[in-house]
Parts: sequence; C-alpha cells; structure tokens
Amino acid sequence: MNPSAASPRVAIQGYEGSFHHMAAKKFFKPSGLSILPCHTFKESFGSVKEGRAQVAVVAIENSLAGSLLPNYALLKSSGLTIGGETFLRVEQNLMALPGETLESIREIHSHPMAIVQCDDFLDSLRKKGVKVIDSADTALSARWIAENKLRGVAALASDLAASMYGLHTVAASVETHKKNFTRFLALCQADKKEQIFRSKPCQPDKASVSFSLPHKTGSLSQVLSVLAFYNMNLTKIQSAPIVGREWEYFFYVDLVFDDYDRYQKSLDAITPLIDQLQVLGEYLSATSI
Repeated sequence: MNPSAASPRVAIQGYEGSFHHMAAKKFFKPSGLSILPCHTFKESFGSVKEGRAQVAVVAIENSLAGSLLPNYALLKSSGLTIGGETFLRVEQNLMALPGETLESIREIHSHPMAIVQCDDFLDSLRKKGVKVIDSADTALSARWIAENKLRGVAALASDLAASMYGLHTVAASVETHKKNFTRFLALCQADKKEQIFRSKPCQPDKASVSFSLPHKTGSLSQVLSVLAFYNMNLTKIQSAPIVGREWEYFFYVDLVFDDYDRYQKSLDAITPLIDQLQVLGEYLSATSI
C-alpha cells in the first residue's frame, strides 16, 4: 500500500504502542504518521466519518479468536470503504522498568485478551503469587508503569510499547500460540480513497461484499455456485444475524480474483439471487503488496 504524500491522521482503538498502532505503521511505512487514540472501535469509525481522522485502522479477525462481529456491523453501517488490509503477528512481551527481573514482579497488568493469549506463561507465575490484573489496553498499561515508575509491576504489550515508554523486556514472546495473527483493515471515506491511498498501476485483486438472502432452501449454495463459475476465490465467508429478523442473516464475503472484469460480472450474476448487496471495499490483498 502506498500512502498519500502527506501521511494521514489515523484513528485506532487503543493507544500509542498498541498492536493497532503497529498495524497503522505497517500500512503507512514512511515516518510522520499521526495517531488518534480512541477508547472504542465505534469511536474510531466515528472519527473518520466526522473528519477528525482520515483513516481508521481496525482489527477485523484473528487467526485464533475468529471474526470480530461487532466490527463487521460497524463497517456495514458506517459508509466507510476499505482501502487495504494487513496481517500482523501478535507477539506479547512482559515488560517492566529497567532493572526488574521475573523474580521481582508482583503484579502484571494488561488487556483481558492479551492475558488469555498468555495463559500458559501466566499460570506458572500465578502459582508463585503474582497477581494478574485486567486493564483497558496493553500499551496503556505499559505507559502507566513508565509514567508512575512502578517497581515490581509489569505489563503484557508489544515491543513497540516497550521502546516507546522506555521499558525493559523481562520475557519476550510469552504468548501461548506463536502463530497468532490479526487481520486489520484500513478504512476511509469513499471519496477520499484516491487521495489517501495512491493507486498502483494495477487494479484491485480483492473485494469485501455483504448481502442477505431470500429465506428459502438452497439460496446460499446457488450464490456460491455462481461465484465458483466466475473463478472467485472465497477467502472468507461470515454470517451475522439481521436485527429484527429472527433466523435471517447477512453474509460477509471476501473475494480474491485475478480478473477485475470477471469479478464485476460475478456480482452482476448474483444480484438477482440476493438482497441488499453492498460492496464494502475493493483493494489490493496484503499478499499482493
């Protein structure tokens, strides 16, 4: 992905030094990136809609935990478009003030998800009387320790947080599962996409779409058969309930293709079979960049 000449202001859920911040840096590789921390995903979406940021970098799925369904719903209702994607390996590190050791740590603070990801490592410390305490954010925990010079207290966070807040890595890569990846989307206003993401000399090779189906037998299999006929590679299909319509669902589908015209024809072909088709974004897949 190529950013615009002026690096955009990027809204993230969390704080500087978080994994969302790392994903934003991976998207916009040149220096000068401006980060807008947000307490919630809804706030990060709203920041772009209201013009306080040009881009929101948002986690959409994790290789272990699965899809973040609330973020799919926010994406569908926001009117924002996907400008690109990236995958980030989630590597949790135990960090504390310089001079601390594993034996001197009495408390560990981090986001509940990070704690779950490191359960095997933390269980051995819990048995020694170390307290493990939930916090609002991984990076915020690291910053809190640094700013208050808290001895005997550690955080689980990224190596970016350690370097930003001057903390010492007591134990590196303590997550239980090493193949833990999160997929992030870069979202913007549709009419600003060309300004923010410089076009490459090739067309998109991936699209994310949403649709609902008539409540009748075989409706999904018909759609999948048509997409297969047009050589669309479905890398993701996710269902989510339609509020107020019991046992009916939206489907979110990621399509990878090598012929943009054929992709467009596939959408034309499934349109009579589906309801409420919405193209959430057309972009270069992370593997193509």
